[in-house]
Amino acid sequence: MSIVDDLKKSLDLKKGDDEYINSNENNNISSIRSDGNSKMNRADNLHLVLKNFQNGSPDVEAAALISEDGLTIASALPEDLDKTRIGGMSATLHSLGTRAAVELRRGTVKEVIVRGEQGYTVLLDAGRGVLLLAIANENASLGLIFFDMRETINKIKDIL
Repeated sequence: MSIVDDLKKSLDLKKGDDEYINSNENNNISSIRSDGNSKMNRADNLHLVLKNFQNGSPDVEAAALISEDGLTIASALPEDLDKTRIGGMSATLHSLGTRAAVELRRGTVKEVIVRGEQGYTVLLDAGRGVLLLAIANENASLGLIFFDMRETINKIKDIL
């Protein structure tokens, strides 16, 4: 499924609405409108930024924007992952990382990384009480993922 098809499905666009989806040569979506007269809302824009991040980073399998209290703001998660659980676990991981950094006198938490047999879960503070979550495969280049996450955070800040 292409990113355009995936986005149409996630935004519940009807047949024919694809004429309002514009993508560039990298298959990143540059704009989308659900009808000829309306513009995207903030939630649509955030979802678009996450989908472009996921599409532009081949090792990133999923992404989400989560509040520090565990509420999912926007996501590009597979259907088999529960957004509520992912949000809660992400906020808990960030909170534990923050607590550990304070107790160990390491300063402010910049990122939380969990490495498992099938890959990585990376959390970065996106500012204003928001966390960016990336789920990446085991072959991922963490340096590239961090770079792409920081670029994505800059785009998110423009929307929020």
